[in-house]
Amino acid sequence: MDAKRILLVMKNKPGVLNKISGLFQKRGINIENITAGEGYPEDTVRMTITGFWDEYTLNQVIVQAEKLFDVEFIKAFSRESVFRELVLIKIKVNSKNRQELLQILDIYRGSVVDVALESLIVEITGDIGKIDGFLKLIKNFNVLEIARTGVLAMSRGLEV
Repeated sequence: MDAKRILLVMKNKPGVLNKISGLFQKRGINIENITAGEGYPEDTVRMTITGFWDEYTLNQVIVQAEKLFDVEFIKAFSRESVFRELVLIKIKVNSKNRQELLQILDIYRGSVVDVALESLIVEITGDIGKIDGFLKLIKNFNVLEIARTGVLAMSRGLEV
């Protein structure tokens, strides 16, 4: 089953994230990830919610969310939409493997955001395939920490 993603724009009020997670919890629907932040206009919160749902469940989520008072807009993203994620990875390095890591990072158009004597923090931005591909290539390095933002999405063209 493919991942499904929905866009939810709500009024920026205390407890909106709680309302949405409660909607899913009451129905026993799992959320793979949720990314939320200030939207446009500034008095809104924009959420991208991802899950592995069938079409029926996806439609039920949309119908139920539309009933919430603070919801201004909700829609399912199409496969043609743009999806991106940001990942920060702290990796223990030494003089022997530092150059190899930098070469892999260059191939993936990532960047070094922090340098310490024995570690690097690197940043990768891209679709899930790119992120997962990079993580597979560095599995033999000593990864100390990974922080993922979750998926952000936006429709192509003039569609909102």
